[in-house]
Amino acid sequence: MATTRTATTQWKGALLDGSGTVSLDTSGVGRFDVSWPSRAEQANGKTSPEELIAAAHSACFSMALSHGLAQAGTPPQTVETKADVTFQPGEGITGIVLSVRAQVPGLSAEEFRTAAENAKANCPVSKALAGTTITLDAELVG
Repeated sequence: MATTRTATTQWKGALLDGSGTVSLDTSGVGRFDVSWPSRAEQANGKTSPEELIAAAHSACFSMALSHGLAQAGTPPQTVETKADVTFQPGEGITGIVLSVRAQVPGLSAEEFRTAAENAKANCPVSKALAGTTITLDAELVG
């Protein structure tokens, strides 16, 4: 069954001196302030489209990796993924780096790297972001 998730942004003013609020409507878990300076300079307590993409990508990748490992008979104890989304004003998103650290008993570093590359290639958010370069740093811990 397909699902649809909704977020809404209310924006006031022009790009450079305006500001807005992003609400996560489906879950209702929060409203977040957004502005051009929070996107192109310092966050200063506000979010940006790139931070929201990073959150979505790290969550999706972690879920895809966990699922793939479990299907292969080596479920992870823990998976921690950080996504760094780089934004260059005038160019847009110039790259994404996924850094994953996981505890997976009984798995070699090479097998883990293969599973992580598969998750990167197949997580729905990675597929949606295929227009940018996505790199992966994967390491077994513990």
